[in-house]
Amino acid sequence: MKSTKVEDYVRTIPDFPEPGIMFRDVTSVLQDADGLKLAIDGIQAKLEGLDFDVIAGTESRGFIFGMPVAYNLHKPFVLVRKKGKLPCETISETYDLEYGTATIEMHKDSIKPGQKVVLIDDLIATGGTIQAAAHMIERLGGKVVKMVFLMELAGLNGREKLKDYDVESVIVYEGK
Repeated sequence: MKSTKVEDYVRTIPDFPEPGIMFRDVTSVLQDADGLKLAIDGIQAKLEGLDFDVIAGTESRGFIFGMPVAYNLHKPFVLVRKKGKLPCETISETYDLEYGTATIEMHKDSIKPGQKVVLIDDLIATGGTIQAAAHMIERLGGKVVKMVFLMELAGLNGREKLKDYDVESVIVYEGK
């Protein structure tokens, strides 16, 4: 049965990766043409009337959801990748994970000073990755005008870390 709500296409897996966690699986959205269309349209709708120049997405699901929006709106798309994956000169940002740190990079020439940037990703949990991406954009002279996520795990308080930004999510789950 075809649904008109993207959340109906998100598979929930209880107790993964540990007991008490309700894992929200985005692959079930990607595997259904109707679900994928609803997801892309839902993200794109959050940008209506917004003045911006560039869309950036974080590896790898930010690529999946950001690229079609960039294509639809005829905007350039900038990759934010894991350390060591980009071939030209890069800048990097290291951020904290639950156990350890991670580093992401962007090409130094990917954002021009004064450009208005939208960041897109599939999920906001603790907000660390997207905050690191925003910091790199700002170091390059860009301005993050909006962050859009398909899903938000409100119980992990990522929005608090991103309180200085305009953040919107298509689906908000109250738990973790």
